[in-house]
Amino acid sequence: MSSRDAILGRVRRALADVPREESPDDVAVARDYLRTHSPADAVETLAENLADYRALVHRTDTAGLPDLIGRLLAARGSRDVVVPDGFPAEWLPQADAVRWVQDTPEATPDELDRMDSVLTGCALAIAETGTLVLDGSAGQGRRRITLMPDHHICVVRVPEQVVDSVPEALPRLVPTRPLTWISGPSATSDIELDRVEGVHGPRTLEVVLVTR
Repeated sequence: MSSRDAILGRVRRALADVPREESPDDVAVARDYLRTHSPADAVETLAENLADYRALVHRTDTAGLPDLIGRLLAARGSRDVVVPDGFPAEWLPQADAVRWVQDTPEATPDELDRMDSVLTGCALAIAETGTLVLDGSAGQGRRRITLMPDHHICVVRVPEQVVDSVPEALPRLVPTRPLTWISGPSATSDIELDRVEGVHGPRTLEVVLVTR
């Protein structure tokens, strides 16, 4: 007996007591799936899962955010930093050594590749999966600015931008927007499972969890 015959045989046995005239729409199927596994603290769960993906997690309040961003950029020696339209100006540090570069349609991939860092906000963050979601709206920019530079700093407002799970995230997102889902720094593995970071995105992802 072939695998195909075995599978079809199981299907026939499973449907043996179903009337031939019955259609799938005739039987109500329960859709009461769990929307979340109810983490005890969504923000703490997010921080743990981000770190598990090798993202660097920082915490501050809005008053301390500019100073923290300045220190993160200085630690990497970043001078040319891409900032999308709509990123709050009050979050930017007063750093004379930094050149803030606007995201423009004219910017070429080579120009973006020469940028030291990119600084964005996000649409929301998912605790259970340690995922950041960007949708290209104000303060987030286009997808390519988060893929070309080697260093990405992403600011997440907590707790309002944190959801427990993917099912809770989807209703808050606009499906027609260019959604980018980020779970840790860019990484891949070859056939021998050797991990290589920075292949198709930033080698270093730093996430700043900001409280009011």
